[in-house]
Amino acid sequence: MSAIRLRGATSGTTDVVAAAIAGDGVLSLPTGTGTLATTAFVNTAVAAGGKVLQVVSVTKVDTFSTSSTSYVDITGLSVSITPSSATSQVYVSATVTGNGNPPSSGMFLQLVRGSTAIAIPTSPGSRSAGFAVLYTVDAALNQTTGTLFMDSPATTSATTYKIQGRVNASTGFINRGSTDTDNSGYIRSVSSITVMEISA
Repeated sequence: MSAIRLRGATSGTTDVVAAAIAGDGVLSLPTGTGTLATTAFVNTAVAAGGKVLQVVSVTKVDTFSTSSTSYVDITGLSVSITPSSATSQVYVSATVTGNGNPPSSGMFLQLVRGSTAIAIPTSPGSRSAGFAVLYTVDAALNQTTGTLFMDSPATTSATTYKIQGRVNASTGFINRGSTDTDNSGYIRSVSSITVMEISA
């Protein structure tokens, strides 16, 4: 095969010589000289940050209940990620379903990194700080809520993100209504939490 000649946009040409493939499958590349591409040839738009480097997700398919008036871990709604760079951000997406056993109480929810509550408002005063409250007036049903949050953990160590819940009184439930009779008029559901490492 003859060489392919490439012509520059304004001037100059370069010849691309075909590689030789022997009958035994050995590929022999042609010899030649030239200049390797440098950073000047890097497409900065493609190389910029904001890329998803890894995704970790967990789905809770069983139920959970608590009567605690202090935040406790909701079992099964916890996920761990190890960032590849300390400058990476972690995008958290959580969807939670449940019922706060109306009219006695609501199921308060908060997002936690390790032991630190995140995605919370400033100056809540005596109010509960969190991202949502599950409160459904029909005890047979449940409510769906969620949160999206971009976190900056500034670490390359394994980092755990989890959902915690609490009530003011009575009992709160996850993935079910406060009444859980086994027939088609009642519901069981699932909740999930997903984390994504985003490059700086």
